[in-house]
Amino acid sequence: MISMPRILSCSVTECAYNVNNECHTLAITVGDGSHASCDTYYRTKVKGGAVDQIGGVGACKADACKFNKAFECSAPGINVAAHSGHADCKTFTQR
Repeated sequence: MISMPRILSCSVTECAYNVNNECHTLAITVGDGSHASCDTYYRTKVKGGAVDQIGGVGACKADACKFNKAFECSAPGINVAAHSGHADCKTFTQR
């Protein structure tokens, strides 16, 4: 059985789920093929999500990442940061 990797940090403060550099959604989806973007990123000033929940990685579509195993993230945890106006998984490591 796979355990869901946690989001260790997120520095994308304008995201709806970011509170104090922590992600408070239940899970994110990473990637759109070759790019490790956070597909759950939602830019707004209004905050949402579960305050008592730290997010995890529910799915990974970044097929070029060495941690992608059958669309699941096998990293022990990930970090998310801003990149060109969106959020990226900075734990992404090219195969």
